[in-house]
Amino acid sequence: MPLKMGLLDEIQKALLIQECEFRATTSSGPGGQHVNKVNTRIELRLDIRNSKVLSEDAKIVIFEKLTNRINSDGILIITAQDERSQLKNKEHCTIRLFELIAKALKPVKKRRPTKPSLSSIKKRLENKRIIALKKEHRKPPEN
Repeated sequence: MPLKMGLLDEIQKALLIQECEFRATTSSGPGGQHVNKVNTRIELRLDIRNSKVLSEDAKIVIFEKLTNRINSDGILIITAQDERSQLKNKEHCTIRLFELIAKALKPVKKRRPTKPSLSSIKKRLENKRIIALKKEHRKPPEN
């Protein structure tokens, strides 16, 4: 059952995780010897083009909105190296994946044009008149 334009339910999340590929690598940054010998950085890869969970409409929207995160092969890549354990980094990746997809598939609210109220127009014009008078009084008197 392909994902429609909307939020993911628990079944779809589970199916989407099964489609993901996780890779563990050594993380960069400070940490000394521990960082150099332990693979704690997790890279999550999701092939959007070949996903069976996402509908065609959802795939198009995701490609449009997440262009910077998707490579030329149509694979969405998310990395996490904040924690010292693979499991926690894997959780971070999956949470980010669901947040990104939910944000991309959330419909954009249509903007309603508004008009300023009559009282606000009057207030603005009155303030404008007062400021003009203030500036007028700064000028030297004419003879």
